[in-house]
Amino acid sequence: MDAKVFDKAKLPSRHVTEGPARAPHRSYLYAMGLTKAQIHQPLVGVASCWNEAAPCNISLMRQAQAVKKGVAAANGTPREFCTITVTDGIAMGHEGMKSSLASREVIADSVELTMRGHCYDAIVGLAGCDKSLPGMMMAMVRLNVPSIFIYGGSILPGSFRGQPVTVQDMFEAVGKHSVGAMSDEDLDEIEQVACPSAGACGAQFTANTMATVSEAIGLALPYSAGAPAPYEIRDKFCAAAGEQIMELVARNIRPRDIVTRKALENAATVVAASGGSTNAALHLPAIAHECGIEFDLFDVAEIFKRTPYIADLKPGGKYVAKDMFEVGGIPLLMKTLLDHGYLHGDCLTVTGRTIAENLEKVRWNPEQDVVYPADKPITRTGGVVGLKGNLAPDGAIVKVAGLKTLKFTGPARCFDNEEACFEAVSKRDYKDGEVLVIRYEGPKGGPGMREMLATTAALYGQGAGDKVALITDGRFSGATRGFCIGHVGPEAAVGGPIAHLRDGDVITIDAVEGVIEVAVSDEEFAERAKDWKPRDSGFGSGAIWKFAQGVGPARFGAVTHPGGKGERRTYADV
Repeated sequence: MDAKVFDKAKLPSRHVTEGPARAPHRSYLYAMGLTKAQIHQPLVGVASCWNEAAPCNISLMRQAQAVKKGVAAANGTPREFCTITVTDGIAMGHEGMKSSLASREVIADSVELTMRGHCYDAIVGLAGCDKSLPGMMMAMVRLNVPSIFIYGGSILPGSFRGQPVTVQDMFEAVGKHSVGAMSDEDLDEIEQVACPSAGACGAQFTANTMATVSEAIGLALPYSAGAPAPYEIRDKFCAAAGEQIMELVARNIRPRDIVTRKALENAATVVAASGGSTNAALHLPAIAHECGIEFDLFDVAEIFKRTPYIADLKPGGKYVAKDMFEVGGIPLLMKTLLDHGYLHGDCLTVTGRTIAENLEKVRWNPEQDVVYPADKPITRTGGVVGLKGNLAPDGAIVKVAGLKTLKFTGPARCFDNEEACFEAVSKRDYKDGEVLVIRYEGPKGGPGMREMLATTAALYGQGAGDKVALITDGRFSGATRGFCIGHVGPEAAVGGPIAHLRDGDVITIDAVEGVIEVAVSDEEFAERAKDWKPRDSGFGSGAIWKFAQGVGPARFGAVTHPGGKGERRTYADV
């Protein structure tokens, strides 16, 4: 990149580096070894979700160093900082999962506060685990300074007796073990080989789904989201991002120039086409909310309905993220969608070029079967479907990728928290044909809208994945498979219909027509509601209590502040 001289007159960092009054501020910067030239260059925040909680994040610190080299090479001054993550694989199946969704808001808030407090001019954000990806992107569009997103990369698949395995197989192994289909020794062996490297869960679970979104929405460099964490090429992507962020500063290209309504539609398209996580239907409205764009669950579901399912990825398919990267990456997926009219090619990206321009030289790879041509899909409708009906007036969501049947009718079996349902499943205390209902697990009622992977994986491991259905006002992991419906709204905690279900009520789910109904009349629901009272969540203080006080419905992304519509000016314009 050509050397540039940047005018700081309109950049946020002028408030801490320019003029005689800022001599005390500059003294702090000198104390950290910066030169006069570095102090008067644009200051670029390099935000990392590094921690030692899980393999998802463990490589981010190394990658951040490559970003910093790129920033410095392009006449910027990088300033590294970290924020939190809660790793769902470890938080799963116990009260720790109540922290997960709330962490998305804390990530966005903490990045915002760090950027505001230190007046950084741009941000390169690195994230690895489920909520950290949307949390980082939310911060970018909220701040609206030039931004580039970097995914830390996926984990490599493990090998168990010659068969590739992922953490999905681990959770399902618990179900097999519970019914005697797997020995203690086998369980001990598989847990030691399932996760062999750094990186986020390898299949099209939430992390890889939102990584795919990052390229499609235009906030990540092409190909950067597909490379696994251990691959050395990740450092090249990171250095390139560091250099490119300075180009965005020079051209004043901001996230809200990139994240438009069309870009959000592109993001929803790649989720459906890749059989991605239902959690995207929560995170895309949340990102839109930060921009002041109305884009809720029903908008996402409408795009899902018209998008073909073309990427044969786990948990519904055969392959993992590494496999798609090696046959052409996310650009290969996007190219066939663009060629057949499913993407808006005129959307701007962080390359400074449009989607169509980025994909112009991408050629179809006929020597692979990971991604199908968009005109010859695995199925004609997307891998994720939205539902609506008298049980979910505010909508619900189901992943249908890999499902053999898309319709289910059965009597309800109600549980008022995940633990109660998991205990029943562990004891095989349920009947084939039932619809298991887990309620009071929504954003406000949980609090925190827990994922139910431990329960759904146990069902699958017991061989009941297609014999029962499960619905909840909570969420499902991207690793969930089977007939599992999440995000049922309004949630039980605010008196939604799911709160008034009773054992034996007959529920019908039709993922072809997009319907979820229960054979209970409006009059009967109204009568039952007379006896209903809100429940105590069990939290009277602390971060989870605070989240519950402010969180809104899942339909709009379970957000906690007014968003772009409520702001008076963005941070970028201070």
